[in-house]
Amino acid sequence: MNLTDKLTLTNEDNMALMARYPDKYFDLAIVDPPYMQDNKSLKRLGKKRTQFDVSTFIPPKEKYFKELRRVSKNQIIWGGNYFTDLLPISRGWVCWDKIKAMDKFSDFELAWTSFDKVCKTFRFCNNGGFIVKGIDLKIHPTQKPKELYKWLLDKYAKQGDKILDTHLGSMSIAIACHDYGFELTGCELDPEYYEKGIKRVQNHISQYKLF
Repeated sequence: MNLTDKLTLTNEDNMALMARYPDKYFDLAIVDPPYMQDNKSLKRLGKKRTQFDVSTFIPPKEKYFKELRRVSKNQIIWGGNYFTDLLPISRGWVCWDKIKAMDKFSDFELAWTSFDKVCKTFRFCNNGGFIVKGIDLKIHPTQKPKELYKWLLDKYAKQGDKILDTHLGSMSIAIACHDYGFELTGCELDPEYYEKGIKRVQNHISQYKLF
């Protein structure tokens, strides 16, 4: 779906999407692939549906990372610490310090990057940030704040870059790219998350136009 002239967001397998593009077509890939290894851990994330479809949370294999690095010039991979055996050594890691993390969740998250830069930290407390006037705005179990993606675009992208996301999830990256004027191509395999994400971005764009 071409949501805008700069946002192309599809409901499909990421390998099918990447296969359509030539080498180094995208300037930067920012991705958040699943890393859970067992059904118990997956189900603990919680999905409000009768059937819990774990197929969309299977960690990617080596061929995924090879294809990702083929179609993009640079990459930022959240959860890269779970895939160190599949990625080159990097000194340019990114840390999201959640400042006031909940007891059952990590205090921070790590992202592997292909950049030959010093490690950087983004400090942002998002506890309660997904709830407004009693309405739960969290639509994905691993949803990240749009502020995180805006920070990444500020630090690692330049205007005119083509951005790729192979695991759109809640589509926070789409909101960030829209606000900053970046061209984004992305996909989400799970149809339920895809529909919710599209509605979230559409609502944001509608509100954005009011100001």
